[in-house]
Amino acid sequence: MEISMRNSVLPVIAYAALALVPLAVVTVFGSLGGYADYIYELGRSFALIVFAVLLLQPVLAGRFREITEPYGLDMVVNFHKYMGVTALCLIIAHPLLLALGGRGLKLLTSLSVPWEIWLGKAALLLLLIQAGASLFRKRLGLDFERWRRLHDILAPTILVLAAVHSYFIGGDLKYVPGMRELWVVALLGSAGVFVYHRFIRPKRLPRYTVRSVEPAAQNVWTVTLAPPDGRSPRYEPGQFHFLTFRSDHVPEEEHHFTISSSPTEAAIIASTIKESGDFTRHVGSIAPGDTARVHGPFGRYSYVFEDAEVPLVFIAGGIGITPLRAMLRHMADTGADRRVALLYACKTEADIVFRAELDALVEGDRPRLDVTYVLSRPDEGWSGSRGHIDTALIRECCAGMLDEAVFFVCGPEGMAKAVLGSLTELGVPMSRIRREEFLLLD
Repeated sequence: MEISMRNSVLPVIAYAALALVPLAVVTVFGSLGGYADYIYELGRSFALIVFAVLLLQPVLAGRFREITEPYGLDMVVNFHKYMGVTALCLIIAHPLLLALGGRGLKLLTSLSVPWEIWLGKAALLLLLIQAGASLFRKRLGLDFERWRRLHDILAPTILVLAAVHSYFIGGDLKYVPGMRELWVVALLGSAGVFVYHRFIRPKRLPRYTVRSVEPAAQNVWTVTLAPPDGRSPRYEPGQFHFLTFRSDHVPEEEHHFTISSSPTEAAIIASTIKESGDFTRHVGSIAPGDTARVHGPFGRYSYVFEDAEVPLVFIAGGIGITPLRAMLRHMADTGADRRVALLYACKTEADIVFRAELDALVEGDRPRLDVTYVLSRPDEGWSGSRGHIDTALIRECCAGMLDEAVFFVCGPEGMAKAVLGSLTELGVPMSRIRREEFLLLD
């Protein structure tokens, strides 16, 4: 599935254009630039940009394929985070610049200000709370569902407060024809995207049926789903999806999981899930006949997007083997003649997921696969590699591949960072390293 340069550039151009529309309209048709104080003008400009950026945040978070497909959902969500931080910085600077540009410090310190300004201060306070909760969620002890509920309350509230504040206090909105109407239409459009993404689309997603739930390793389960129409789902090996199970055994919450099956496996789609949290510790209790709503696929973490002649190095830790298994199974089923080195780290031998299948693939001729298992807590009888995947092991297992291979890294955060450090030490550029980060999705 090849994405053209044109398709990857157009969303960026569209975002920049939409974010700058209010500023451009006011600059051309309004009084922006008419004040002598540059600092004051900058403060007004920041306000116009901030409101446009906030309106576009639900669009970035809405998982629209036209936006996510060229880049991967993880990159779009990270951009969503960075633009939220950018908006926060600009909205903090906005009143400071107005005060320094002629409005005086009483704008910041006085309690005797119009109600419209109080709404702006409230929006700023709530945006600070939202940014803090998002950036430091785990340190604050917020699980994902509680954070998302808080986010879903604060985000529209901030938008409404900012819209009302600017609608009544913004001189440009009063005197530039059509600006107030543009404000209302833009707010309604952004609200509509939010409502569609959070409430309407989830009800319209296809409901798959759980075909089987089988153990894949110690405390690891493969949940296999059958689509409602009996057709094989369309996805690329290595992608992920969002699942919302309807079962008596797990909460009806949406969670993302890698697709561990291959598109070559007819009329099913599967995820292999480790018991590791409040939700996943019950996954083994999901029963055949239960159902799940499926949203996806997402991501560009797949060998099919790489040059067919380039060798591949897969480096996995624990349950991070799942997208790599999907790719290897796809290579085997399609007869892809790829050279692949797999370095797979686990704690114990019982934690190795897909052990039998990986060993069988090594015995085949396509792909040309070498597997190195690395155990950090091996039993006495273990004769393979011990410890962790480090620079020396990568150099040993990837002899002759370091200068040309594309590296796919998937595993726990600490392990992935250590591997990235080793690859950098070995001179592998970031342009040949593939990694999907889900820090904002879990």
